[in-house]
Amino acid sequence: MIEKTTQVQAAIAKQIPHKLSIHNDDRIDNYYWLNDRENPEVIDYLNKENDYTKALMAHTKDFQKTLFEEMKSRIKEDDASVPYKLNGYWYITKYEAGKDYPIYTRKKGTLEAKEEVLFDCNDMAKDQAYFNLGGLSISPDNTMAAFAVDLVSRRQYTIRIKNLVTGEIYSDEIKNTTGSAVWANDNKTLFYTRKDPVTLRSEKVFKHKIHSDSKDDVEVFYEADETFNTFVYKSKSKKYIIIGSSSTLSSEYRFLNADTPDENFKIFQERTENLEYNIAHYDDSFYIISNMDKSTNFKISNTNLKDTSKEFWEDVIPHRNHVLIEDIEIFNDYLVVNERENGLNKLRIISWDGKEDYYIPFENETYTAYIGNNPDFESPFLRYSYNALTSPSSVIDYNFKTKESEIKKEQEVLGGKFKKENYESKRIWATARDGVKVPISLVYKKGVKFDGSAPLLQYAYGSYGSTIDPSFSTVRLSLLDRGFIYAIAHIRGGEYLGREWYENGKLLTKMNTFTDYIDCSKYLIEQNYTSNKHLYAYGGSAGGLLMGAVINMNPELYHGVLAAVPFVDVVTTMLDDTIPLTTGEYDEWGNPNEAEYYHYMKSYSPYDNVKAQEYPNMLVTTGLHDSQVQYWEPAKWVAKLRKEKTDSNKLLLHTDMDSGHGGASGRFESLKEIALEYAFLLDLEGIRGK
Repeated sequence: MIEKTTQVQAAIAKQIPHKLSIHNDDRIDNYYWLNDRENPEVIDYLNKENDYTKALMAHTKDFQKTLFEEMKSRIKEDDASVPYKLNGYWYITKYEAGKDYPIYTRKKGTLEAKEEVLFDCNDMAKDQAYFNLGGLSISPDNTMAAFAVDLVSRRQYTIRIKNLVTGEIYSDEIKNTTGSAVWANDNKTLFYTRKDPVTLRSEKVFKHKIHSDSKDDVEVFYEADETFNTFVYKSKSKKYIIIGSSSTLSSEYRFLNADTPDENFKIFQERTENLEYNIAHYDDSFYIISNMDKSTNFKISNTNLKDTSKEFWEDVIPHRNHVLIEDIEIFNDYLVVNERENGLNKLRIISWDGKEDYYIPFENETYTAYIGNNPDFESPFLRYSYNALTSPSSVIDYNFKTKESEIKKEQEVLGGKFKKENYESKRIWATARDGVKVPISLVYKKGVKFDGSAPLLQYAYGSYGSTIDPSFSTVRLSLLDRGFIYAIAHIRGGEYLGREWYENGKLLTKMNTFTDYIDCSKYLIEQNYTSNKHLYAYGGSAGGLLMGAVINMNPELYHGVLAAVPFVDVVTTMLDDTIPLTTGEYDEWGNPNEAEYYHYMKSYSPYDNVKAQEYPNMLVTTGLHDSQVQYWEPAKWVAKLRKEKTDSNKLLLHTDMDSGHGGASGRFESLKEIALEYAFLLDLEGIRGK
C-alpha cells in the first residue's frame, strides 16, 4: 500500500527484473538497477525519497530543532581530554565552543608548558561536506607527525606528513590507505596499509621513506587470502614493528626490530585454521592471548623472542570456561587483564612478582569498564574508563601501590536538569524459546509505570562477537525524560556471555540472533514494561539486518522501527566478491557459493523475505558513500517494502548524500540525524514539541 500526504506522494522505484541464479535456485531482483550510484536515475530516486521523508516529517521540523538544541546543550562545548604522557610530551585533544571538530595539542615536559597546536580540524574541515582525521602518529624524535584524512567517508585515507617544528606539510602523499601509519625508530621510515581500490580490503603493507614519491614505496607484505585483512602497528615497548593479518577465525603476525626497518619481517606463528591470537612485547618475551588447545574463552601465554611458534608458548593464565579474556595491558611491575564474567567487565591486577592478584571492585550490573590509554611502561597508574546506564563516563587513574582510584575527569552533563538519582537501571533475563536465558539491560526515569503503557526502545546488534555494553548516553536522555524505557538486548551473536555466546549466533546458528531479540521483545511485553503499541526496535548495520529479519518474522510486536545503514540484502552481497568486505565475512555468515549456506542465508535475508503483510512504521537511514553497507541495500529494501506491504504505516528512507557508514562527521551535525530519529519515535507516541 502506498502512503500519501497532501503535499507529496511516496517515491515509487521502477521495476526492472534481474535474474540471479545459483544452486538451481532463481531469484528475481526488481530493484537491482539501484546499485549504480553513477546513474542519474538512481540519484533522482534517492532525492525523491529524501523529499518524501522531509514532507512526512515536516510537522516535526520545530520539534527536531528543539531536540537538537536540547541534546547539544548537554554537551560541554569547550571540552578537553585528560592529558596523557608519551615520550616527554603531554597530549591533549580539545574542543572549542561552537566548533564541530577536535583540536590536537601537546605540551612539552609539564602541563604548565606552552601549548603547541598540532592539528586544528576545524580549519582543515572548512569547505568540506565530510571530514575525518585519522591515524595520527608522532615520530620517535617528536619532530614530525604522520596523519591521514578522509573527505568522502569511504574510509579511504590519504596519509601526509607534517613537520611539527616548522609547520610545513611535506609533499609526500599516500592515497587509498587505512589511515594508520607507523614510524620506525630512524625517524624517516613509515609503514602503512593500502586497500584494494574496489573491495576496500586492507591487503598490502608498504614501507615509505619520507621526502620520496609514494610510487617508489616498497611492498613488504601482501595478504593473498581474500578472507583476511592486514594491518601494521608498533609494540608498546617501541622495539618492534608488527604486521598482523586476520580473518574471523584465525590470525597471523610478523615482527621486525624497529631499529632496522630495512630488514625482513620474521613470522611469529603461521596461520592455523581456527587459531586466533594477539601478541604484546615485554622485556625478553612476547605475551599471547590465544584460543589454542580449544581455549574457547582464550588464555594468556608467553614465549621468548627466539622461539615464538606455538610449540614454545607457556601458559600464564590458563583457560577458564566461565571467564572471557578480552585484552591485556603490560606495565613494568604489573599485568592488567580485561576479563568478562557473566556479562560483566572485570579488571584484574597481577604483579609480576606473584605477590598480588586481585580485581578492581565495581558495583551494579549495568556498567562498562575498560582499559584506557596507557602508553607508558613506567606508569605507576592504570588509566581506565568507567560508566553506567545512569552514570556519565569517567576517566580514572588507579594507583597500583596505594590501590586508590582518582577520577581525573567525569563527563559533564550540562543544562542543569540531569541528576543521577533521577534514573534507575537494572538487568533482567528473558527465556529464549530454546530455554537459554538472555540478559537485557534497562534504564528509565524514576516514576515510569510498568503497566504496559510506557514506550520502550529496544536496541541490539548481535554479530561479529561485538558486545554492546550498557553505557551512558547524554542524547538518550531526550527519550528517557519523555517517558521512554531504553533496553539493550544482549542477544547471541555478541560475546556478552563469552565466546560460545558468539558461536551460537553465527553461520548456521544465526537464526538464534533474531529469535533471541523477538523473545526479549515478547518478555518485555509479558512483564508489562511495554506493549506492542509502544514497543520500538532499533539496530544499525548488522543490527539493521536484525531489524529486517525480526519484522519479517514478527511485525506485529513493534509499533515502529529505526534501521540505520542496514545490511539487508545478505545473499546478493555475499555472492558479490567485488563489494567491499564481502570475502572477509564468510566466516561470519557463511559462503553462499556453498548450497547449505546459501539456502540458510536466504531463509533470513530481509530483502529476500519481504512479503505481503503489515509492517511497523519505519525510518531507514543510509549514506551514499557507505563502504560497509552499500546504500543500495536499504534503498532496494525500502522500494520492495513499499510494493509489498499491506498497511498505511509510515515508511521513510533518508539518505545522507554526503557521508558514509558513520554518518555526518561533525560532533553536532550527527545530532541532527539523531533528532530526526527521535522525532520519528516521539511523534508516533503522540509526544510532539515538548
